[in-house]
Amino acid sequence: MSELANIIDQTLLNPAATSADIERLCEEALEYKFFAVCVHPVHVRQAVRKLSSSEIVVATTIGFPLGANLTDIKIAEAQRAVFEGAEELDLSMNIGALKEGDIQYVTSEIESVVRAAREHRVKVIIECDLLLQEEKVAAVQACIKAGAFMVKTSSGFVKDGKGATLEDVHLLKETIGDAPLKIKASGGIKDYKKAKELIDAGASRLGTSSGVQIIQESLALTNVH
Repeated sequence: MSELANIIDQTLLNPAATSADIERLCEEALEYKFFAVCVHPVHVRQAVRKLSSSEIVVATTIGFPLGANLTDIKIAEAQRAVFEGAEELDLSMNIGALKEGDIQYVTSEIESVVRAAREHRVKVIIECDLLLQEEKVAAVQACIKAGAFMVKTSSGFVKDGKGATLEDVHLLKETIGDAPLKIKASGGIKDYKKAKELIDAGASRLGTSSGVQIIQESLALTNVH
């Protein structure tokens, strides 16, 4: 259980999330020993207080979910998130800029947030559901050049989106090659079967709101065998 839990970012990014919901999220993380919780910036301080005596990382979002904020706003968000105690930042890439071929802007923006985050890890959400194959490749290359820690498949907010797919994880892994960029699969990961497939395909982190269910399914399968 610990091996699987240690790659899960247990996530609560519902806009209707309350303080009581965040409390439950943190309690689940403590019980199941997830690697991280991922919450909106407004909830970072509460999560940090709740998890301060544990090794569980508090992650938050930057420019989320559309990625269309101005760069200086994303930088300010990153700085404030770190001030509040966040240890990892999930940054939404500017999708429009990528699609019109302004790779320099995309790369520079990611690099600026990486600098603002200092030693804290930045995971870049490239929103695979909205990108062509060559755009996914370009997005990964921008993440590598900008010094991001991870590339993340999805925000989970694209209407009728597929979220994390094996095909996308394979493509991202192939594009990364030997570069020091990791993959976070996120979006639509609801059960152990899909979680395991994505890990086997090359994801080293999973973003999901179904971490408890995934762990319970894995335990049930272990007991059966």
